[in-house]
Amino acid sequence: MKKLILSLLLLGACNCMQAQSVAPFQKGDRVTFVGNSITDGGHYHSYIWLYYMTHFPKMRLWMANCGVGGDTAKEILARFDDDVLSKEPTVMTFTFGMNDTGYYEYNGADSADFARRKLEEAKQQFALCEEKLKSLKGVRLVMIGTSPYDQTSTFNNDIFAHKNDNMQRVIALQKEAAKRNGWEFLDFNSPMVALNMKMQESDPNFTIIGSDRIHPDNDGHMAMAYLFLEAQGMKGKKVADIGLDAAKGKATKAENCRISKVKQTSDGLQFDCLAQSLPFPLDTLAHGWGFNHGAAEVTKSIPSFIDDLSDEHLTVEGLQVGQYELSIDGTIIDTLSNAVLSDGINLSNYRTTPQYQQALAVMALNETRWDVERRFREWAWVNYDFMMPAGHLNDNSEQGARKFRELSKDNSWLASKRGTYEQMVRPEVREVFKQEMDLLIDRIYDLNQPKKHTYLLRKL
Repeated sequence: MKKLILSLLLLGACNCMQAQSVAPFQKGDRVTFVGNSITDGGHYHSYIWLYYMTHFPKMRLWMANCGVGGDTAKEILARFDDDVLSKEPTVMTFTFGMNDTGYYEYNGADSADFARRKLEEAKQQFALCEEKLKSLKGVRLVMIGTSPYDQTSTFNNDIFAHKNDNMQRVIALQKEAAKRNGWEFLDFNSPMVALNMKMQESDPNFTIIGSDRIHPDNDGHMAMAYLFLEAQGMKGKKVADIGLDAAKGKATKAENCRISKVKQTSDGLQFDCLAQSLPFPLDTLAHGWGFNHGAAEVTKSIPSFIDDLSDEHLTVEGLQVGQYELSIDGTIIDTLSNAVLSDGINLSNYRTTPQYQQALAVMALNETRWDVERRFREWAWVNYDFMMPAGHLNDNSEQGARKFRELSKDNSWLASKRGTYEQMVRPEVREVFKQEMDLLIDRIYDLNQPKKHTYLLRKL
């Protein structure tokens, strides 16, 4: 029975992805990702931008994290004008539902009644959001069904039974609203549940969601980026497709790249190539509070990830039988047989190539930008969830500081943000951090421009 359920889920996820379509971003787009803590402290939006930074280096975009931890649809609406519209977006994604559906009460005696009440509350609050979103001019809307609450992994017994079932009912409301209003719609939930259950067949303790069943780790956020980019039609777009015939000494294929100076050598082949994209780098380090996995671990649950989103293909036919040393700009990459080279390799699997190293530098700068932006999101959490209800929204005065100290006396989470508050309450500090992010983005779009490289195949 479990295998039947899994098969149905996988079939539904595949059908869902085939049906889902999100228009690609365009040059100059300003994209805001609106949500709760999964957006606030997560990376999926940053990974999406990193893909565009590397695959479309000449198409400059701007993106912003507009998540706040703990938010429901009601709280998103309360900060909407000040936090989201002030950024003048041309594209907006909108997700909610994790906090709207409740938590511990699903293990209570009246869990079914509780679920109905929370769904009705979410429906009422989202209806108000819908009216607000309908009033926007010149903004393209993408409704996102939230990543799931993991109610199937067995790594511990602390499970809120059927919580994700109710979250899927909230997602259905979003989907209906998107259809009514001509908005785009993308569901993270069902495909990620299917991925989870597929992996849990062999490892019941596996979760792509994270140790608290709520917040996806970096690999989970990279899976979310994969789903988003796939819906945008990015799956299968080549970083470059380089084809050569060594026997004839000429290029046979040059997709998204330019091949020049092809010449036969006494023991192999040499040529230059200028690709139009960089490989999509995968971070092996864990980033973010409470996260333990690097984004690269996404390949465990999506083995085709690199081939799907970062195919830098090299095929060389007509080589004599034997082993060949491949080097790029003098850096030895691998030793490969003529048969393997004839079949083709994906250079994105080699972190040592000059182009992958260039992409890693872009990734590091983007991660630094993410770190700076996190300060603004911590400030937003304090400003909108505590200071605004107390009548001190954007209050930079000493009265505001006194109110913060008063509110934090009985709230250890708020008290832990005092250092952030003392910094970010000052407009001068916020302006310097904004300039730092702008400088990082400028540097990224300088550094991400592809370079011409010299390839050498030498028979051993």
